[in-house]
Amino acid sequence: MALTNEDLLAISQLLDVKLDSKLKAELQPLKDDIRDIKLHLENVTDKNVQLLAEEYESIAKRYEKAIPEMQVMQADNEFMKEVIRYYQSMRTQRKNS
Repeated sequence: MALTNEDLLAISQLLDVKLDSKLKAELQPLKDDIRDIKLHLENVTDKNVQLLAEEYESIAKRYEKAIPEMQVMQADNEFMKEVIRYYQSMRTQRKNS
């Protein structure tokens, strides 16, 4: 008994349906994992990035405010070094005279 074209077409359609449903069943866990990853990115990672950005901005502003103070302290430090060098040289001169 030979199969007709209609029989072959019906078999082909059954196989397509069966393969399609099996493929969908195998892909569903992957889809679920992707959905979970997207939710994690949205709820956790994005929030953490936002918190980091806000903290960075706060730190940057504090640093900008501290720059002039640091420059003043550096100038004071250099001045104190000069004074110390002066008095050390004066002391050395007195010892040598």
